[in-house]
Amino acid sequence: MIELEIQGLSENREGLLIEVGRLVMASGFNLQRQRLLPDHYGILLTMVVRGPSRKKRMLEAALDACDRFISVKVFPFVEGEPKPHFAASRKRVGPAAVVPPAAAVASPASGSVAAPVLEDRTRGVESAAAAAPEPPREPSAEPEFEFILPTPRAPAPAPAPVVTTSFVERVPLAPDEAAVEKALRELEYDYPQIVPQLLALAHSVAEAARESSLALAGRRTGAWVFESEYALDDGLDLREAIEHIGAPALRALVEVDQQGGQLHIHDSPLCAEDGRSGCSFFSGFLEGLLGPAIAPGRLSIFPVCCRSYGADECVLAISD
Repeated sequence: MIELEIQGLSENREGLLIEVGRLVMASGFNLQRQRLLPDHYGILLTMVVRGPSRKKRMLEAALDACDRFISVKVFPFVEGEPKPHFAASRKRVGPAAVVPPAAAVASPASGSVAAPVLEDRTRGVESAAAAAPEPPREPSAEPEFEFILPTPRAPAPAPAPVVTTSFVERVPLAPDEAAVEKALRELEYDYPQIVPQLLALAHSVAEAARESSLALAGRRTGAWVFESEYALDDGLDLREAIEHIGAPALRALVEVDQQGGQLHIHDSPLCAEDGRSGCSFFSGFLEGLLGPAIAPGRLSIFPVCCRSYGADECVLAISD
């Protein structure tokens, strides 16, 4: 797991934290703390997030694509070393006031003319000084950047000792083929009502083997559907295969919309639990379904966001 500091400049603050927070959650990260500061050029947002290192690029891509930001950067976060915001306005120093030179004083030998001349010139200097604009005041110093931390609560009397364990990222395991075979044993008779079997599969295997097992179940289901219903539809390009095979077949299982090379899945029943995505089944399903149909080439399916991580819908991007 890694901790990252997100710094962004936005035009306004309305709904900014909610929108960026959803992007962070959809990318597999958890929000640790956040701060908003007004600036001469807009709103400065700072967030500290925590998540798996393998999803850092996914988070950076989601932030770069967010149209709420004028500019955004991601840095490694180090506790106790606050980093100045990269977009904070610089302090400006105004030009020094220009004071007109004193007028020359006539010599006493000039007699009675010296006094009025000196008086007129003195008045001219005073008028020029009064008309000169005041030097701009130095702007007040920006508040020193700091994180807003929760106010510590008073400890309960005689608290029991708490044993904490460090987080250990699970190493993905190979799929549990026996469990997959059991879940799909009656596929020919149960399809398309197979969601209960898939949910049972997700809860019966080891946590580290859940995604790989769902992906294998998806590939086998997709291959079976292709052979049963679309065996004659081969040699298509990717866009045609998605439109005529992928989207219609997926609609038998869930509600889905096609937007170009992306499939948007609404209210996925496999992604209802926080942090337990079931999108690997849909990716495997499309792989087994579309692979035999498209012209020779490599099929790539990328999960853009998932409902289980706080997104409104699950999105799969398909490319070759």
